[in-house]
Amino acid sequence: MDKILDIDNIDLKIISLLNEDAKTPYTEIAKKVFVSSGTVHVRMRKLEDMGIVKSATLNIDFSKLGYDISAFLGIYLEKSSLYDNVIERLKEIAEVIHAYYTTGNYSIFAKIICKDTNHLRDVLNKIQQVEGIDRTETLIVLEESINRPIQLFDPST
Repeated sequence: MDKILDIDNIDLKIISLLNEDAKTPYTEIAKKVFVSSGTVHVRMRKLEDMGIVKSATLNIDFSKLGYDISAFLGIYLEKSSLYDNVIERLKEIAEVIHAYYTTGNYSIFAKIICKDTNHLRDVLNKIQQVEGIDRTETLIVLEESINRPIQLFDPST
């Protein structure tokens, strides 16, 4: 049986509420879902064991910490067989905060954050020196207009 079939609407509601604010106490979640806080705890452990919930994260406004530039980087590889080696090297560059293996023009699509344009130039130089990368294209983010979790359940149920 597929593990996704082992979850129900209560699990989806719990995930959705915690996805909006991972710091919400289980007691508050329990009230909103109409179950006990013990049930929320047991279900969260089940979701973690299933690998559905991997971790709780913070949503940080990096610009308030001095990181004023966010950019997306399209990475062209010399050969697709170099993907694993390139990803391992990109993991060593702290400013690379997301990386995706993609179809389309780019082999890898990454998101980086930097303090300023000088920092961005330095990070791009590091990335472009990674063996296996043919070339890159940089798209600087001017504004993040939408950043939200996906709605996993119909709130009317």
